[in-house]
Amino acid sequence: MRRTVSLTAVATLATAALALAAPVGQAASSSHGVSVAHACATPTKKDQMACNALQVTAGTPASAHAESALTAAAAPSGYGPASLQAAYNLPSASGGSGQTVAIVDAYDDPNAESDLAAYRAQYGLSACTTASGCFKKVDQNGGTKYPRGNSGWAEEISLDLDMVSAACPNCKILLVEASSASMTNLGTAVNTAVNLGAKFVSNSYGGSESASDATYDSTYFNHPGVAITVSSGDNGYGVEYPAASKYVTAVGGTSLKTASNSRGWTDTVWSGAGSGCSAYDAKPSWQKDSGCAKRTVADVSAVADPNTGVAVYDTYGQGSGWMVFGGTSASSPLIAATYALAGAPSAGSYPASFPYAHTSSLNDVTSGSNGSCSGSYLCTGTTGYDGPSGLGTPNGTAAFTG
Repeated sequence: MRRTVSLTAVATLATAALALAAPVGQAASSSHGVSVAHACATPTKKDQMACNALQVTAGTPASAHAESALTAAAAPSGYGPASLQAAYNLPSASGGSGQTVAIVDAYDDPNAESDLAAYRAQYGLSACTTASGCFKKVDQNGGTKYPRGNSGWAEEISLDLDMVSAACPNCKILLVEASSASMTNLGTAVNTAVNLGAKFVSNSYGGSESASDATYDSTYFNHPGVAITVSSGDNGYGVEYPAASKYVTAVGGTSLKTASNSRGWTDTVWSGAGSGCSAYDAKPSWQKDSGCAKRTVADVSAVADPNTGVAVYDTYGQGSGWMVFGGTSASSPLIAATYALAGAPSAGSYPASFPYAHTSSLNDVTSGSNGSCSGSYLCTGTTGYDGPSGLGTPNGTAAFTG
């Protein structure tokens, strides 16, 4: 059963819980007043994952007003494709053709294709269907023996499919459904996505770090030439796996609002975004910050604050139809789709390193905080690299090329 929580009421509690290594699924924090529900249940076993999707259940997100001003058709609340493409300067009309973005999630969403069709039709995007070869759904082994349905993970699936569509309408989409939310099954699904040819794989889930992570790294996430993105978490300051893997692009979260600047938009650190020092994973060679001896989370970021949330269409979940979502489950597929817009990575490359070579092609996020860490960059937005937003948010695709 999901829990509905007020983001305003739990900011202090969430920070304190994270300091005590609270499990995934605790309430996310925010400085605003919408109420949210975690789409997926809190894990009860070691090496189990939870999705990082937060559904807005009460209140009016700021994005509801901005989107209505930017789209001609009567649109649902929350940011849609026009806003997201404008905010991140994405060449969505011309880019991504021929690229496949894989979405890895647990359990089955029987309505995935029909819900995706409703989303794309609402915003005037071309159809993406099994019949046309644009959409494909497989089980974790690449077949059609789909796992049992799960309404919470179905919401996550809809969020992921819609965000890839929003950022890269010309991309093909491969949905790989793991048999359960265990790291072993989800990791098997990642390998299947790569084996089926996907060069971009989004993972919007996370769990506690463990001594097994090095094994998971080498078994599931070491795929040169493939851009693998992972949500950094929704519990504020603190690190999750597999975002901590040295082989992936860990995607943090921001609050995204319109602004009277040359860009027309501004990002600030979302208070729920995960960040910090990994306890187990080694630091990749391209990461040069000095505050963590091991891997630092995150690398880049995109919108994740439910108060500036995105529009999602889902009919199998615990809502019905149009909803607004936040969480780093939104930012991970957006970044995977941005990699796809930039083109296929070269063989043998590690795409997680690409943004570090192109920092000027990102929107630096310089304000906001996700918790308490003595004012350090690990939990506070600042000029240059910081934990919650990484190197920043997309400004076009240059930062995501080799």
